[in-house]
Amino acid sequence: MRFSVVLTASLLVLSLLRLSAAACHRDDESGLLGFKSGITADPSGMLTSWKKGTDCCKWFGITCETQTGNRVRSLTLVGRPGNLTTSLSGTVSPSLSKLQFLDSIYLQDLNNLSGPFPNLIFSLPKIDIIYIENNKFSGPIPPRVGELTQLIAFSLEGNRFSGPIPSSIANLGQLIQLKLGGNLLTGAIPTALQRLSNLTLLDLARNHLSGPIPDIFPGLTNLISLSFSHNNLTGKIPASISILAPKLRFLELGHNSLTGAIPGFFGNFRALDTLDLSWNKLSGPVPKSFANLTKIFNLDLSHNNLVDPFPVMNVKGIESLDLSHNSFNLGSIPKWVASSPIIYSLKLAKCGLKMKLEDFRPVETYFYDYIDLSDNEITGSPVQLLNRTDYLVGFYASGNKLKFDLGSLRFVERLRFLDLSRNMVFGKVPKAVSGLSELNVSHNHLCGALPPNKFPATSFAGNDCLCGSPLPPCKP
Repeated sequence: MRFSVVLTASLLVLSLLRLSAAACHRDDESGLLGFKSGITADPSGMLTSWKKGTDCCKWFGITCETQTGNRVRSLTLVGRPGNLTTSLSGTVSPSLSKLQFLDSIYLQDLNNLSGPFPNLIFSLPKIDIIYIENNKFSGPIPPRVGELTQLIAFSLEGNRFSGPIPSSIANLGQLIQLKLGGNLLTGAIPTALQRLSNLTLLDLARNHLSGPIPDIFPGLTNLISLSFSHNNLTGKIPASISILAPKLRFLELGHNSLTGAIPGFFGNFRALDTLDLSWNKLSGPVPKSFANLTKIFNLDLSHNNLVDPFPVMNVKGIESLDLSHNSFNLGSIPKWVASSPIIYSLKLAKCGLKMKLEDFRPVETYFYDYIDLSDNEITGSPVQLLNRTDYLVGFYASGNKLKFDLGSLRFVERLRFLDLSRNMVFGKVPKAVSGLSELNVSHNHLCGALPPNKFPATSFAGNDCLCGSPLPPCKP
């Protein structure tokens, strides 16, 4: 809104009052109200402050830049993940193209925003940050996306975009973050991505991408985080990925169909925090060079065809470890696991453990929330271990030789999942099981009347003399 240079004192006061009431540019107000008109449901009232004639710079989710005459610079509408009460339903109106000074758009966790890729974005000359995450946008990512050469962050994560990844994305040479995970994308990973030399984060996980992992890494030497997990990728882990060793902290290649051996060069990734190679078809031993991964916190090699010997790790403090369902014969839980003061998840199902559980004496049990020791040859009792945990959520130990009185087990408040099936557990089923979400104590030596519970008969089958619902009634 422009005013004449020559104004009387009274008109100046009136003009200032009007400016304070509607300080934002009329094009921005019109564009935002057009966006609001495309919203069909707003259960949390996220847009209730968006009212015509009020200062749109003070509306929820709007940031203006005073140096450009109070033009809208950022649109930020963020819900709470998985919470439908903070959702928005509807489509994105093309009227947002009126916001010619908009440089960042955040439409995250709104759940029900839908429609195709918002082409209005191509009409925003200053846009450099796009986070359109966890909504229901669908259709292809347009090849025109390569025109947005000023972008530094581009995320379409958690939508329903389909079709191939446009190779034109490689024209976005300023990109620092590229997140396309959690969509329905198909085809190969474009080799042109190697031109994104400024990338620190590349996430293509949870799609339907296929083919081998391309040799794009010599051009991506600034990567800190790389995730290709939950796709249909095949072939071997390329040798060129070794060039990322100096800086890479997060590497997730799990849930694919990768084959061959785990390369020895992974021992050079000394900054690595997280390594996930799970649910592939990797074979052979784990390289001895893994002993060099002293900073790793999260290691998941589960569900492969890996064999002995497993190397001795020199990690200072592992947080989560999953070696389950390979062909390891560990014998006992490694000392470097027991010595970790920060471990919270330990999964060693079917790892060839032949030990007495009382011999596992971790220095700290405070953080444990999941322990899975299923399908081993473990004897003894878990009582000493579990009665020291206050925050345990799940304990799985089916298919072992555990022998103890179930009544001696302390059921902590957070415990939700307990599987002790196919052991030699005896005694009665305590009332505390009623607080669990899932229970399996089948095929043990339990006896007596069952307490009130919500579990199926299969949870209690194959015991010596249990009775009561959901099993047959107890005899008088």
